[in-house]
Amino acid sequence: MKKILILIFTCLLSSQGFIFSQQKVWSLEECIRYAIDNNIQIKQQVIVTKGQQNSLDLAKLNLLPTINGQATNNFSFKRTFNQQQFQASNKNGVTDQLYVGGSLNLFSGLQNANAIKKDQYQLFASQQDLQSIKDNIALNVALDYLQILLNKELVASTNNQFQITNQQIEKTKRLVDAGSAARGTLLQIQSQAAQEEVQLITMQNQLELSYLNITQLLELQTPAGFEVVVPQIGVDTNSVISGNIAEIFALAETTRPEVKSSQYSLTASEYALKTAKGGRSPRLSMNYSYNTAYVSTTQEILGYDINTQQPIYGPTVPLSKQISDNKNYGLGFTLAIPILNGWQVNKNISNSKLGIESSRYTLEGTRKQLYKNIQQAYTDATAALKKYNASMRAVTSSEEAFRYTQQKFDVGMVTPVDYNVAKTQLLNAQSDMSQAKYDYIFKTKVLDFYKGIPLNLNQ
Repeated sequence: MKKILILIFTCLLSSQGFIFSQQKVWSLEECIRYAIDNNIQIKQQVIVTKGQQNSLDLAKLNLLPTINGQATNNFSFKRTFNQQQFQASNKNGVTDQLYVGGSLNLFSGLQNANAIKKDQYQLFASQQDLQSIKDNIALNVALDYLQILLNKELVASTNNQFQITNQQIEKTKRLVDAGSAARGTLLQIQSQAAQEEVQLITMQNQLELSYLNITQLLELQTPAGFEVVVPQIGVDTNSVISGNIAEIFALAETTRPEVKSSQYSLTASEYALKTAKGGRSPRLSMNYSYNTAYVSTTQEILGYDINTQQPIYGPTVPLSKQISDNKNYGLGFTLAIPILNGWQVNKNISNSKLGIESSRYTLEGTRKQLYKNIQQAYTDATAALKKYNASMRAVTSSEEAFRYTQQKFDVGMVTPVDYNVAKTQLLNAQSDMSQAKYDYIFKTKVLDFYKGIPLNLNQ
């Protein structure tokens, strides 16, 4: 019973530790680091990169000579006839053989050297692919993070309007009770409050969904207790996007991992072609071997019988003497000249050329896509800044209009319909301004990212 209580207590502490680990406020940098450390796609690419490293190591080890050994042990069972004694007997024996040999490639059209270069550049490409995945994860985390901040502002502004409507309901109730306002006015405001409550719940659901999206991206089990830092983010209405599309692309083209990966893949395909062409070259190799044997039935010859001239056998020849007497070793060279091998060499060369052509198209496509992404981000950022400036003016105007309408509504000079229209316009203007602000922030961060500036909301 005591062990069970200890186990339950330990489980409770573990679960509380898990909950406590999530009951923290996450900054954008912490979210990005955690996502990179725990993302499954990144872990899979790490395995692919390690496999490329192993391929490079094997290519280098192919330069070493090959050495192989072989040892055999055979039992023989036979009958022999002793002519001296004129009788047959069983003569079982054991035969042991030892072989060590191998070869060393002296020249094969530089195929091994080119294969090493090919695998080396394939490893570089895999490493850049890994970095590209990390960058994409970081951008997705930043997008989800900013979506949370946007939804928070939308919830706050919607809730603020809902609270104003509730206050207006209380005022109108007092006016209706005093006979200064019609009951229909109260019903219209209550209807508006119900609609705003539905809208508030919708905004809150969107906020919860944005929490779920980022926690799933971070590979967290639950969004419970997850919260983000809300930095003070301001947008200068006079700010100007630094650089132009051509300048940003020129910088990104030399630093972005997806471009480097395509360049490395192209170089690897070029070395693959050199390797294939090496198949046309003669191959020179050096061969070496050493072998010896021991037979347990081998006996020393002491002499020969005078009458029969048959050998007179003595004791079994010792192991060390047989190993020494039976040893055989040699060194040789082999020159292999390819003449006709089913047209395999030519087809390998042809396929390698096609691989180079495909890699060039891939590199061209990567550069074009990068330019399009920068072009789109630059255009979106410019448009978002214009929209934000216009939205700020719209919010200022809507606030003044709503304040004026609210004053007139309090004294019964406008209908509830006009009042609700003014308040809805203000809420829409505030929502548009928030969306434009975070859209501009994200697009500028994307442009900074292409410039090699790390993602940071405090800059």
